[in-house]
Amino acid sequence: MEPNKMLNYIKEVLQSMPTGWLSMTTHRLDIYEEQLAKIQFLEQFDLLFNEHNAQPSALNQLPTAYDYVRLGHPLSCILEWAIANFNKLEPKNVISFSSKTIPILSVLRKNLLDKKNTQLVYTGDLPDFFDPEVLQQIYGYKFELKKIEKLEDISSFDGSTIFIAQQEAFLSAEKEVNKTDLNPNIDFFVHVHAQLGSIILVNGEQNEAYIPAIQHVRRRETIAMTPANCFIALKHLVQKTSFDHDTSNTETDNTTVLDTIKQITGTTTKPIVGSSGLSIQYAIMMGLIHNALEQHKGKAIKIIVPPNCYGGTNDQARRVAACIDNVEVLDLPVDSGNDMVKSIDIVLEKIATEDAVPYIIAEIPTNPRVEVPNLIQLKEVLGKERKTATGKVAIDPVFILDQTFCPNVHFLGDDEILSTIRSISYASGSKFPSGGLCTAGYCVGNKQSESLMKQIEMHLKLCDNGATNHQMAILAKQLPSMKQRINKAYQNTREFVNFIKDTLPEAKINFVSEELAAKGFTPSVFSLDLPTKGDTDEEKETYKRALNLKLIDLMITEIPNESKHCVSYGQLKGCYWTVPATSTQGTTKESDKDYIARVALSPNMDIERHKKVFLNFADKIVNAKVELSNGRKIS
Repeated sequence: MEPNKMLNYIKEVLQSMPTGWLSMTTHRLDIYEEQLAKIQFLEQFDLLFNEHNAQPSALNQLPTAYDYVRLGHPLSCILEWAIANFNKLEPKNVISFSSKTIPILSVLRKNLLDKKNTQLVYTGDLPDFFDPEVLQQIYGYKFELKKIEKLEDISSFDGSTIFIAQQEAFLSAEKEVNKTDLNPNIDFFVHVHAQLGSIILVNGEQNEAYIPAIQHVRRRETIAMTPANCFIALKHLVQKTSFDHDTSNTETDNTTVLDTIKQITGTTTKPIVGSSGLSIQYAIMMGLIHNALEQHKGKAIKIIVPPNCYGGTNDQARRVAACIDNVEVLDLPVDSGNDMVKSIDIVLEKIATEDAVPYIIAEIPTNPRVEVPNLIQLKEVLGKERKTATGKVAIDPVFILDQTFCPNVHFLGDDEILSTIRSISYASGSKFPSGGLCTAGYCVGNKQSESLMKQIEMHLKLCDNGATNHQMAILAKQLPSMKQRINKAYQNTREFVNFIKDTLPEAKINFVSEELAAKGFTPSVFSLDLPTKGDTDEEKETYKRALNLKLIDLMITEIPNESKHCVSYGQLKGCYWTVPATSTQGTTKESDKDYIARVALSPNMDIERHKKVFLNFADKIVNAKVELSNGRKIS
């Protein structure tokens, strides 16, 4: 591919691209195929490149690259495509990261599981973010470090060789390392940029099996290079603009964000802000494991997770356990007739007899059934003194609360319900904290967990998963209005839920009660089980699933400017529809998935229009025939 032609095209694309490429955090699921993420986008982008078509209308019709922007997005795909072409590689062999550490860890993780040797080769000094001792002792990764003077000094190695290059101009076409010149003994070339993040190049057919593993680490433990930073990188690539960022307001933004989080959560300890909710969750996991390995040497560590919770949470916990010998994941049934408090009591009794270290992850309200446990009973069960099999006092649990649905509820402050329990709360920033404008998430701890928070922060820094300056600027602008947005969105949701109850009383709706709302639980999401028909349980389930999809399709078709087929929540405007089993529960076991409709409303939407369309659905579509997979039609 002729470099100048490519650079000129990218320049035109940056001038005419859809505004959503920079501002969106979730994308349209109606034009998204998960198995073809990035591939499908770039195949059609290539066609536009060959036609030299950079028209806004054409770019806007490109298929969704990834469902969540933290996994990848149009600008990260184009950046990777450009660098791949400069280096005579396939685009799938180039993966960008916001983190400077995680691409290295992604290879170390796979080699740990594959029992394969790794050497990390570098020139000059090791990057500041790299801590070999912690990576070896806590993460369990095995590797050799080797300092060299020049690339030619890298010799063959029985295992994988990762070369770490810290280069300011790492995106310059003239200074890129061409594949033909790349030392064949290098398996992974990691370009580290101080401000933008990093890019890993996978070299050689023998290493292509690593690509899905590296992508999955990016999916679960960190994020792709942010749209804002990809835009800067691409501009530098085509215009040789400066990498300098405006940091004049950084200190003010940081102070605003941290102070506002304390005010929102009612806590006094220092909050921690990461590049995404899962980045924060990964730091929590590794920080707590670090603490357990130091304070409870030789004891088993149990991570207790609801089996049907958000797929990222579930999957990440199991991925951590797969890498560390004495860590195990236990199921915590919390939905569909299971009581969270009773389940916690049972599992903590079992862990106590084993003298193990218990860490509990739970969502309140639960997702997608929007259930809240009895909080007085929850406090009693978590604070109960338990005994080991030998009669010693068992280790008390740490309660890790995903508070994304209701980030305004005060769980951890002085005299609040969890103030006496070692507790940590976190929230996804792409929801209410930013109103859908960035992915940055945060966590807070109560006074009982202050020492744990320091270790969590250390692991966030080690993984270079802190929020970017641009993300902090967005949060500084959006967080102060969060409580008002939550309240207005709840009012819209309550109005819509009540309308559905009156219009279609046979439907089963999962939403908080008026009593819980009066206590501060005011989510703006509910789940919906529509009335079903059929002679068998299988037919009834099939009918219900088909009817759910008909409702979603009708809403999106009739109100395309507001209703969207999307997994979002807490956005500034519109209404979002999804089926958790096919989106947020993607990695959850099939038996634990929920094939219900999940609806998320915003503070700014035409609620009357949505009522009118739903009324039409209730009057006409509910009585329509539904064809089952066996060919039988039910009406």
